[in-house]
Amino acid sequence: MSAIKSLLKDTAVYGLSSIIGRFLNWCLVPLYVYLFAAEEYGIVSYLYSFTAVALVILNYGMETGLFRFASKSETPNSVYRTCLEAVGTTSIIFILLLSCFIRPISDAILMKGHPEYVWMLGVTVALDAFSNIPFAWLRLKNKAWRFAGIKILNVLLNISLNLFFLLLCPKLEMSAPGAIDWFYTPLGGKGFGIGWIFVANLISTVVVLLCLLPELRGAAKGRFDMPTLKRMVGYSWPLLVLGVAGVLSQNMGQILIPYIFSGHETEARAMVGIYGANIKIAIVMVMFTQAFRYAYEPFIFARAGKEGESKKQAYADAMKFFVIFAFFIFLGVMFFLPVLKHFISPGYWEGLRVVPIMMGAEICFGIYYNLSLWYKLTDRTSWGMYLSLTCFVIMLLLNLWLVRLIGIPDGYLGSAWAALGSYFLVMLLSWILGQKYYPIRYPLGRIALYGIVAILLWIAGEKLCFESAMWLTYIARSILLIGYLGLIILTERRPKKKLS
Repeated sequence: MSAIKSLLKDTAVYGLSSIIGRFLNWCLVPLYVYLFAAEEYGIVSYLYSFTAVALVILNYGMETGLFRFASKSETPNSVYRTCLEAVGTTSIIFILLLSCFIRPISDAILMKGHPEYVWMLGVTVALDAFSNIPFAWLRLKNKAWRFAGIKILNVLLNISLNLFFLLLCPKLEMSAPGAIDWFYTPLGGKGFGIGWIFVANLISTVVVLLCLLPELRGAAKGRFDMPTLKRMVGYSWPLLVLGVAGVLSQNMGQILIPYIFSGHETEARAMVGIYGANIKIAIVMVMFTQAFRYAYEPFIFARAGKEGESKKQAYADAMKFFVIFAFFIFLGVMFFLPVLKHFISPGYWEGLRVVPIMMGAEICFGIYYNLSLWYKLTDRTSWGMYLSLTCFVIMLLLNLWLVRLIGIPDGYLGSAWAALGSYFLVMLLSWILGQKYYPIRYPLGRIALYGIVAILLWIAGEKLCFESAMWLTYIARSILLIGYLGLIILTERRPKKKLS
């Protein structure tokens, strides 16, 4: 029991650091969208989509490989050093190749005019990939607080540097140019624009790496072992495929739109900017799903060894309560969207239509993750790779069809619908396979009831909009939200047989 409590405590710390980090980074979006036009912010969203993919490739599943082999090895320090040197070597090779071929690479990703952006982000992602290994070592050693502290420091420093470069430096350039001319003017000053975002990210990443020096020096206790590396790569490559497919699916729209509308560069970047800014409003659902993911794996594996049907009942209840809270968050965001929309500039409001679609997509993704326990508990983890690849292919095809079909200027709506459609289909497929290999009697009746009621309440809330007295609108919608909770309480008091 004490081991489980320790695991849950560490999970809470990791989850809290992730949520705080996401929230604080989320707070930068209003700064970006109020300072930069949609086509400029679109470059930021577009390039960060590529870095998400590059990070997965440069880690090539070695974090999980470290957990797997170090936890069973008599010389875990050697496993750690082997992993660290391998990822460090590939990261250095990546930086060298990027530096040598920066112009053709920039041209290939449609950033011909800004190779400096591509280089800075490339170096940043290579350092991030290397840093992930000592971060994984901290997790393996149960140093949750040090892990969380460095992660939060990274976010706070990044925010501070953004505020310094984007807000303070332009003022200092006018009042005290001598204080900043040594670095600010050579890079173009205020005219460097969004480039300062990438500078801030690079500096904060270097500082994080310096904070991890004690963990890097700790690797000296072990030795590099090539047979171990071969086994780790053999174990981790399916995770690489799964990871790349997953992150490509999550960033599909922002990557594809500029290619689909390659003859209309400004319009394409504006669409990416509008899409990227508005899906940030749906980040509340993403944070909830992230917190759930941190807690769920310890939850299912803590019960995996128990006998009888009680553990399956616990899994079914977890699904039900995930859905309950997910739809509560959905209603809360949609009912108060007239307030939340001020999080972004009015120039981006035309994209608010993607918010309910993307929140629905995140709900489907969360349910899919909930359902994933069947292949984890039955050692059929290859199915995770197959399902991720299936999701990727469906999303790619739907993007290519729907984005072109809708066209300029609303093509980003096609990406949102593609996300919802692909996550829904892979969720359904995972449920069908799960019932075959690890059947669980989920309370489908109640889950369907809560979903239908939430959608009907959302529609009713849209009708209850008094433009001349918005305070009355919010009171009416708050009553609907309380009504949803009241229904949950009343329904949950009834015997489960009647609806499950």
